[in-house]
Amino acid sequence: MKSYKIFTILVAMMVMFTVSCTKDLNTAPIDPLVTTSATVFNNAAAYKQALAKLYASMAVSGQKIDFSQPDIQASDQGTACFLREFWAAEEVTTDECINAWGDGGLVEYHGGLWSDQNLYVQLMYERIFVNIAYCNEYVRDVSAKLGSLPSGLSVATVQQYLAEARFLRAYFYECAMDMYGNVPFATEAELPGTFLPKQISRGDLFKYIESELIAIQPMLAAPGTNEYARIDQAADWALLSRMYLNAQVYTGTQRYTDCITYANKIIQSGKYSLHSNYQQLFLADNNLDRDEIILPLAEDGVSTESYGDVTFIIHAGVGGSEDATNEFGIASGGWAGNRMTNTFVTKVFPDASGNTDKRAIFYTAGQKLGPIADPTIFSEGYLSAKWKNVTSAGVPGSNNTFVDTDFPLFRLGEVYLNYAEAVLRGGSGGDAGTALTYINALRTRAYGNTGAGTITAAQLTLSFMIDERGRELYWEMFRRTDLIRFGLFTGSSYLWDWKGNVMAGTGTDAHLNIFPLPASDLQLNSNLKQNPGYGN
Repeated sequence: MKSYKIFTILVAMMVMFTVSCTKDLNTAPIDPLVTTSATVFNNAAAYKQALAKLYASMAVSGQKIDFSQPDIQASDQGTACFLREFWAAEEVTTDECINAWGDGGLVEYHGGLWSDQNLYVQLMYERIFVNIAYCNEYVRDVSAKLGSLPSGLSVATVQQYLAEARFLRAYFYECAMDMYGNVPFATEAELPGTFLPKQISRGDLFKYIESELIAIQPMLAAPGTNEYARIDQAADWALLSRMYLNAQVYTGTQRYTDCITYANKIIQSGKYSLHSNYQQLFLADNNLDRDEIILPLAEDGVSTESYGDVTFIIHAGVGGSEDATNEFGIASGGWAGNRMTNTFVTKVFPDASGNTDKRAIFYTAGQKLGPIADPTIFSEGYLSAKWKNVTSAGVPGSNNTFVDTDFPLFRLGEVYLNYAEAVLRGGSGGDAGTALTYINALRTRAYGNTGAGTITAAQLTLSFMIDERGRELYWEMFRRTDLIRFGLFTGSSYLWDWKGNVMAGTGTDAHLNIFPLPASDLQLNSNLKQNPGYGN
C-alpha cells in the first residue's frame, strides 16, 4: 500500500471546471450548492485538489462513456484513458507487442493500416486534448486568483502548483507533437467555446514546449524534494532531455548537445542512482524505488480503480491460467491480449531465458516463441513478465484486479541511455568514456557483477543502442518513438512479425511515422489540415 498518493478517484471528481454561457462571465450560480470555477477556489484546499485532477487525468477517464455513440461502441471507460491509449500507440504499433483481441483499431495499429477513421487514433488524440483543456482551465482560473488567495495559502505554493500544471500541459503537448505533428493549439489565453483552435506547426510547438519547460524551472521543487509522484525540476530536465534527443525528427535540427546538458543536470544533482534490482522497478512496491524513479504515475489498488493504467498493462499481458494470474498478482484473471513478437525476443535478447541478461523477463509456460502464424492466438508469442502486481517480497498487491504498481514516467536508466546516444550522435558536453560507463552500469545491473555484460568502446554503436534501449525500456512507452528516430519504424530495413499486416513483415510507407488527425476533428475545425499521406 502506498504511503502517499497524489490522486484518487474521489479527488479526481471533486473539482469540475465549467464555463459560463451567459454574457457576464463573472455571473455566480444562483444555487449556492453548485460549485463552479467562480467559487471553487474560495477554498484553500481546492487548489491542490484541482491539481490532483490534472495528475489523475493520466490514468483515469474521469467521465462516463456514452456507449450509444457509434464511434466509441468498441471502447470502454478504461480504453479512453491516457496511459492505456499512449501505451498502445507506442507499443502495439511496433515489434515489442502484438495484440490477440482482433479489435478494430488494434489490428490496424500493428499492421500499419490505420487511417483517420481509426478508433484508437481518435481516442488518443481526444484524451490528449481534453487533458490539455483541463490544464488550461486550471492555469487560467488559478492565475486569476494569485492576488486574492484564501487565508493560509502562500503565493509561492500556488505558483508551484501552476508550474506543475504547466509541466503537465507541456507533457501532453509533447505527446501530441510526437504522434500527430501539426496539431490544434490553445493556451489559457483563449476561452473555451469561443473559437476554433488554429493549427500550429510541429517546429513551433517544439519551441513553445521548450520555452514553457525552461520558464517554470525556478518555481518547481528541487530534485527529489517534492511529495511522492509530484513534478520537480528533475522531471522537467528529463522531459527536455527526451525532447532534445528527438529534436531532429520534430524540427529538422539536431539538439544532442542540449540533450546531454539536461541529462547531466539530473545525474549531477546527486539525487539519483540506479536501483540495484531491475525488476523491482516494475513491482507493486516500486514506490520505494525513489533512488532511480524520477517521476512515477502513482497507482493504488484501493483508491485508484481504473482499467486504463498499469492495471491494463498487467491484465492484458496475461492469459487465463491460474498459475499465470497468481504469478502476476491478478487472481481475478488475465485478459489474454498483449505479448511480445518473435522478432523482438530473438533479436534484442539472444538469450531469452533471463539467465544472462536479467531484463529478459518472459513468461513462457504454455507459450510458443514463434513464428506467430495467427495474431489472434494468444499462445503464440512469449508474454512479458516485467510488470507485476506483486511486491519485491512476493506479496500480492492490495487488490487482485486493480494494481498497486506505479508507472515510471521518467527514470535514471532512460537518462543514461539518452546521454550515451546523444554522445554517439555528436553532441557536445559529454564524452565517449562517460557514455560507456553509463551503459556498462545498466548492463552490470542486468548481468550481475560478473563482468559478462560489459561492452567495449568499439561495441558502443548506434545499432547497439537501439537494441539496448529495447532491452532496458521495453513496455515503457518508448519503442515507436525510438524506432522512428533510428529510421526503422517504417520502410523495409527492419521487419517484424506482421509489420505491414504480413506474417514475416513487409515494408511500410513513411507517412505512418505520424498519425493522422482524426476525421471527426477535421470535420469540426476548418482550421486544420490533414497530415501528408492521409488524404485532405
